[in-house]
Amino acid sequence: MNELSIEDLLEGIVKEDARYHVNGYHFVREGLDYTVKKLKSPRHVKGGELLEGIREYALAEFGPISRRVLAEWGINECADIGHIVFNLVHAGLLGKTEEDSIEDFESGYDFNEAFLRPFQPETVR
Repeated sequence: MNELSIEDLLEGIVKEDARYHVNGYHFVREGLDYTVKKLKSPRHVKGGELLEGIREYALAEFGPISRRVLAEWGINECADIGHIVFNLVHAGLLGKTEEDSIEDFESGYDFNEAFLRPFQPETVR
């Protein structure tokens, strides 16, 4: 039996949902890894926890250009992260519980506040 690689699966996802660049999928998976490592013990990560972990990871990786990098990949709001997560779930690359929902990602943070404000001078904040 021919096993599909993660790259093959991601390419299939991007063909079905072209809103997001393949790098956005890699980033969300890396953001999940980052978030899990920050937990005191390995466990399921809830949507809000993942959003916060991804915010921290993006700022650590990309600093003041985080917002722009994410936008280049089609990620412009927290709901986009949710769509990527659930595309990964449907492809079998991530798991979910019965309580997990796409709505968990719809009431997250404002991207400009999360990714631009930390780099503005104090007088502008």
